[in-house]
Amino acid sequence: MKNYDYILFDLDGTLSDPKIGITKSVQYALNRMGISEENLDDLESFIGPPLQQSFYECYSFDETQVGTAITYYRERFKDVGMFENTLYEHIPTLLQELIDNGHTLVIATSKPTVFAEEILKYFNIHHHFDLIVGSNLDGTRTSKTEIIEHILYHYNDQPKESFIMIGDRKHDIIGAHNTGINSIGVTYGYGSMEELTAIKPTKIINSVSEIREFLLKDITIQNQS
Repeated sequence: MKNYDYILFDLDGTLSDPKIGITKSVQYALNRMGISEENLDDLESFIGPPLQQSFYECYSFDETQVGTAITYYRERFKDVGMFENTLYEHIPTLLQELIDNGHTLVIATSKPTVFAEEILKYFNIHHHFDLIVGSNLDGTRTSKTEIIEHILYHYNDQPKESFIMIGDRKHDIIGAHNTGINSIGVTYGYGSMEELTAIKPTKIINSVSEIREFLLKDITIQNQS
């Protein structure tokens, strides 16, 4: 099995389930824009892609409307929404085992870096990551391709074969394809099997335990948390 020295993790839908915080913050933003969306399940498509893209694709907002909607979204998200979030089971143990076995862990998220840092601190897992890379608050560096490129530049003395991207949406896999690194698509998040199969990641995995089995086949899980 190939050994990946650098493991890039998406955040939403991969390390944690952010559904309540994201969808309620989108709902709040839409209400401020005069649009009523009562069913949070209908807003799940906002989990993963950049907000700019989702507001444009789902509601045909123009550039000005997108900017206004994101401002409203952040009003709620920065105070409440980012903490309406739950780590998937066994994530802390997985991260610690990967570090103990010599892997370098990196966050690669379309969420603004400042929010990602706060969420990781809230879960007390920020210390597991050598680098945390997200988008900028001004709307730049939002695509997963740009984010992974930034990470690869940071580790520019390392071969691309040493990196793998783990995420739950097609955007994670597209970013990996575009930057020439391998990828794992996880089905327990917010991307469907159909979405992931169509985009052809290096590997499709169904649970946190399977991530561990793939990356650390010869290590026995102990004291899962």
